Amino acid sequence: MDELVLRVKELLLPSVGDVVVLSVDVNITMVHVDVCCTAAGAECTGCGTWSSRVHGSYLRFPADVPSAGRNVVLRLRVRRFTCPKAVCGRRTFVEQIPGLTRWHGQRTERLRSMLAAIGLALAGRAGARLTGVLGVSVSRSTVLRLVDALPEPEVPAPRVVGVDEYATRKGRHYGTVLVDVQTRRPVDLLPDREASSLAAWLAQRPGIEAVCRDRAPFFAEGATAGAPQAVQVADRWHLWHNLSEAAERSVAQHRGCLRILVPENAEGHEQLEPAPGEESADSPWPTGHRFADRTRARHAAIHALLQAGHSRRSIQRQLGMTWRTVQRFADATAPEELFTGQWQNRTSVLDEYKTYLDERWNEGCSNAWKLWEEIVPLGYKGSYQRVRAYIRKKRTSPQPVTARPPSPRTVAGWILRRPESLTESEQVQLKNVRANCPELDALTRHVRSFATMLTDRQGQRLQDWLDSVRQDDLPSLHTLANGIDRDRDAVIAGLTLPWSSGVVEGHVNRIKMLKRQMYGRAGFDLLRKRVLLAS
Repeated sequence: MDELVLRVKELLLPSVGDVVVLSVDVNITMVHVDVCCTAAGAECTGCGTWSSRVHGSYLRFPADVPSAGRNVVLRLRVRRFTCPKAVCGRRTFVEQIPGLTRWHGQRTERLRSMLAAIGLALAGRAGARLTGVLGVSVSRSTVLRLVDALPEPEVPAPRVVGVDEYATRKGRHYGTVLVDVQTRRPVDLLPDREASSLAAWLAQRPGIEAVCRDRAPFFAEGATAGAPQAVQVADRWHLWHNLSEAAERSVAQHRGCLRILVPENAEGHEQLEPAPGEESADSPWPTGHRFADRTRARHAAIHALLQAGHSRRSIQRQLGMTWRTVQRFADATAPEELFTGQWQNRTSVLDEYKTYLDERWNEGCSNAWKLWEEIVPLGYKGSYQRVRAYIRKKRTSPQPVTARPPSPRTVAGWILRRPESLTESEQVQLKNVRANCPELDALTRHVRSFATMLTDRQGQRLQDWLDSVRQDDLPSLHTLANGIDRDRDAVIAGLTLPWSSGVVEGHVNRIKMLKRQMYGRAGFDLLRKRVLLAS
């Protein structure tokens, strides 16, 4: 038994002093350990005066970390001391064993730390399920409370900080995450993305030398107001992304020049006529429509019986129709004469815009959303679903259609990629486009010049690049150049210094995962604890 007691002392209470293990009771599911404290006295929790006058004692039963699949419960006898100071408001107080107990604690500090670590990693529901597997039965709310009770982390003031936004509710509520770019660890979360909040946070840390950010105006204003001594660094990925969007818009503005890539025999291809007996796709009652098919079947049956010599009265009795119905079908030479009423000559709010849609389709634009955005300023009041159905009908039509040139996004991809990564066919097609359109040739030169400046960190060439862009007729690049001019210092720093916001983007994705783990219970304080302590 003495060896067992010593073993329990070593395993269960390794870092607690002034504690004696009296006995150990082990059964199949539970381990009870009788423990008492041997300290000579304790400090008053009210005034801090040392006291050795014992007033009384009682038993506490804190749970400890499970051992070998068994729950461990301590039967801890604690003493209540009398405070020697008469002026102290607390007449008696209970001793607390450092590293083992705390006021009103139902668990040892070690078990509490383990549950908090599980909560940081898995949050409430998943954490509670794992604790059940480990032999500790706690609720998901308890796990989250233990995480929320953790002390604030002590984070050293960063020298280079990265700033970005994260969504607590996409499109409505956003916050700000700040990351130490050198250590790649988050240093704080702000509940909003206002410039004033960022400025106040930066002003409390005058040692910041650089602020990495995207080109959002509120971050630029906050960094300027809160850390005027710091260098602002525009993120290179965002610069390239902005350039790619401008390049795609420029290619779309010269969509007609892409028709040089369509083979001549494909341009002269004629659409086939519908086969005999098939209805045109423009018919209000096409083949496959249940009312049209039923009308055609009745018309064929009645006329077959008439040709066989049956009278109309006989046909009425055989088919179970009224005399007027048989007469109407018998007098119609073709079933299309019976297509009257609401299904005949139906009009649509899209009719007057179909000519424009057909022209854009022939130019190679098959994006229904883009076409809808184009006809809305022209006065279209209908829904996007009508445009989508019309374009889908054209896209899935069994009739052969003329070959279309590659989309602006495809050509923009050729321009944005490294020349050596293009296939031989793509290189030839891009060469033909550049030879046919001087504007797209100039666009390709500007994009590749910017790519060299970006990868080789040649920020001093930015002004020359902006001047050369403005000499060509490329409105989308002019808009990009004007935006860069307004944030020139930060862009030059981004094209020169090694810092970037890539690590911040990774933490934004991690925040999304942590937020979704907590199933709507991710209040700002709890989310901040998990972001800062679980990294």
